Amino acid sequence: MTSTPEGASGKPFGSSRDERVRGRTWTVEAAEAGQRLDKFLAAADRAGSRSRATDALARGRVFVDEAEMAPADGARAVAAGEVVRLWMDRPGSAARGAAPRARHGLDTVFEDDTLIVVNKPAGMLTVPLDDAEPVTARNAEGASVLDLLQQRYRSHGGREPFVVHRIDRDTSGVVLFALTARARGALVKQFAERTPERVYLALVDGHPHPSMGTWHDRLSWDEAACRQRAARPDDRDAVDALSDYRVVEAFASTSLLEVRLTTGRQGQIRVQAQLRGHPLVGDRRYGGRGPASRDPIAFDRQALHALQLAFAHPIDRRRIEVTAPPPADLSKLLAQLRHRR
Repeated sequence: MTSTPEGASGKPFGSSRDERVRGRTWTVEAAEAGQRLDKFLAAADRAGSRSRATDALARGRVFVDEAEMAPADGARAVAAGEVVRLWMDRPGSAARGAAPRARHGLDTVFEDDTLIVVNKPAGMLTVPLDDAEPVTARNAEGASVLDLLQQRYRSHGGREPFVVHRIDRDTSGVVLFALTARARGALVKQFAERTPERVYLALVDGHPHPSMGTWHDRLSWDEAACRQRAARPDDRDAVDALSDYRVVEAFASTSLLEVRLTTGRQGQIRVQAQLRGHPLVGDRRYGGRGPASRDPIAFDRQALHALQLAFAHPIDRRRIEVTAPPPADLSKLLAQLRHRR
């Protein structure tokens, strides 16, 4: 296994990406001192409007001298020399009371006549454990995303959802399904060619070093243990696993990573983090607590969320980019860790 320092992966972390994962900052000038914070942010080259500034405050995306601002702080006056940061893509910053986009028990992120992207909750299977069983025979396991989509389209137009990719049961986030055989073929081809962009948030034990780079491993599936393992040098069935990672936030004994997949092996992020002594918080299958652990953190699943997915539309080739905000359990955990600092 290897860890490549920043830039060595061939996918540089550019300034636009820095703005996305860390936010943009401005230093208050003397002429701006005394303005309300929300008015300062509303400038065209910042949030762009008072409503956007207010929304950013409500979502915990505004900082002054690295202190997080609350909604009521929109009325505070900014002082000369203060550094204001606007972090629009801060993980775990969904608006309080935001209305879910649930339809037929699913949170739909994107949908048209050829595909649907769902924000899968943790604890739900992407597909049934045995596709041959009827839904009623699987009630003990609960309906999968595929089950619910089949029920939905059976009563609305007769379309048939097709699996394109899947994520682990206790991983939350974006999952893509095709609604025509043609679309499925085109999308599966993209995944085989590794062109879709897949971004995950992973809360891991300890502090990976370096703080950004590439994980490259040779993995082998262990049927008996139902998990990935580091492959032996002579294993002819071994496959490559490649992930770019970056530390987004560091806490006392854990780190929040942004992980971009090049390959998409089952359990890839979980095993690659564990192989480096930084298992995911809450992960029972891949390693538990790592050697760098200093305090226990209670979380009843692996702290992994499929945040973003970008791909070419299977029909007209336009770029589709979807984002699923972190769910309540992960957002709550991140808020608790930020409060401890």
